[in-house]
Amino acid sequence: VQLQAFGGGLVEPGGSLRLSCTADGETVTIVRRGWFRQAPGKQREMVAQIISREGTKYSDSAKGRFTISGDDEKTTVNLQMTSLTPDDTADYYCNFIDTRDRPYWGQGTLVTVSS
Repeated sequence: VQLQAFGGGLVEPGGSLRLSCTADGETVTIVRRGWFRQAPGKQREMVAQIISREGTKYSDSAKGRFTISGDDEKTTVNLQMTSLTPDDTADYYCNFIDTRDRPYWGQGTLVTVSS
């Protein structure tokens, strides 16, 4: 499965941004889709996930501000981000995981929150 992420950019504090990720390949075995991020000097962290048969999961920092969505065919995953702060500045990576726990990563897309 090959993933391609879109939508990063520069946004002012308080602004919104939508990230999208599309998958090319066999996705029927995908059980998790989501977004991670990595800020300079920090470890990569989970932001939000769609978990098959369970629903969605968000980090504490994303709850109430970000919304994850995706299609039923498991070929896309989107992240709508609102009320952005400079602490949200990071490279954002989409991630798919299959039934064998194999991870697939998209290329990072940079989100910069700055005035």
